[in-house]
Amino acid sequence: MIELIPVFMFLSICVILMLGYPVAFTLAGVALLFAGMGILTGNFDGNLLFAYPDRIFGTMTNTTLIAVPLFIFMGVMLERSKIAEELLENMAKVCAKLPAGLGLSVVIVGTLMAASTGIVGATVVTMGLMSLPTMLKRGYDPALACGTICATGTLGQIIPPSIALVLLGDILSSAYQKSQLSLGIFNAKPISVGDLFLAAVIPGLILVAMYVVYLLIVGKFKPLSAPKITHETHINIKRTLLSIIPPVLLILLVLGSIIGGIATPSEAAGIGAIAATSLAICKGRISWHNLRDVMESTAKITSMVFAILLGASLFSLIFRGFGGEDLINHFFDQLPGGPFFAVLVVMGVIFLLGFILDFIEITFVVVPLVAPVIFTMGIDPIWLGIMIAINLQTSFLTPPFGFALFYLRGVAPDSVKTASIYRGVIPFIVIQLGLMVILSTWPGLVTWLPRALAQ
Repeated sequence: MIELIPVFMFLSICVILMLGYPVAFTLAGVALLFAGMGILTGNFDGNLLFAYPDRIFGTMTNTTLIAVPLFIFMGVMLERSKIAEELLENMAKVCAKLPAGLGLSVVIVGTLMAASTGIVGATVVTMGLMSLPTMLKRGYDPALACGTICATGTLGQIIPPSIALVLLGDILSSAYQKSQLSLGIFNAKPISVGDLFLAAVIPGLILVAMYVVYLLIVGKFKPLSAPKITHETHINIKRTLLSIIPPVLLILLVLGSIIGGIATPSEAAGIGAIAATSLAICKGRISWHNLRDVMESTAKITSMVFAILLGASLFSLIFRGFGGEDLINHFFDQLPGGPFFAVLVVMGVIFLLGFILDFIEITFVVVPLVAPVIFTMGIDPIWLGIMIAINLQTSFLTPPFGFALFYLRGVAPDSVKTASIYRGVIPFIVIQLGLMVILSTWPGLVTWLPRALAQ
């Protein structure tokens, strides 16, 4: 019974989080409660807690995590400067003559926002407020409109510079080094956030292309569900270019500096934050009041991320102190089917946890526990990182608990039924599962670009 304490710890976390308690305090509180009971019963070595300050110091001195507040600042600044609204209006005119033209413009703008902000919740809410009323007004099927917005909003999970990839890159790097040391390999090539950014480019573009093809098919064969725009199609070329070029240049500036080896992700995040602010100033969309709001939002989101990180660090320390790591190793050793089935099980668990935990909690709590074991089986860490990101993106869309569905439900008009939101995301879930099958069959689609540019 004592060896099952790690399982009870994990289940307790899930139950308490479902009751609505704050994540960071739940992780730390449950861990300390079990540690206290373990010390009293003689089943836990209290000296392990002295390692926690070292973990906090390691987080404080981790330069990779500097990118987190900077990318958050960049995303919030672009959201508050209303750049996306202007871009959506002009892209709708450009795509007007195409089947499902307005839906296509939502995908294009959502992709650019994802590549500019990297924040899933903000993108879903912003796209919902901007485009859902317009799509409904133009006669779009509510299910199709909601599904398009939810799926497009979650692209920030996989398209760099994604906050999820920044956090995953740091966790996977530590897990990979640990797994290689356990195998007696002391000179393993480190995994960086830049590697994950590069690896996500091709899968991200494939996913966007699959969305576009789906909408074109719906627009062609079900025109009543996605009517063409029949008015307001005059295109002001200068205005359109001025709305498209700045965010594209921002993306090229940030990603180009990383891909070209000119800047680290943290340095590129700083460049992006300055560029986003400069862009807002040039467009006259910033004031001292707005700047203060942006900084307050950035501070709140960043504090939430790092509070969860510290809580998760304490949880994993105590989890390992109770033998949780050995329990996981034993579990995977007993699984039939080798590495493939082990990865399948991990993906299934992460997918289900995505219903009740945010990607930050899963990244900080689950991935450090299972990744080292998976890596010792010979699984490529970059490929696994991208698969986890897409998996979490899919779970965000899956009814009835997907986070993206909750975000959109919060801003959708009452006339839009929740059932319509659920029905609308199903085709996009199938698309994303199809992408995971493709990447499993041809893993080179993930690993080719980072390896090619590393040579």
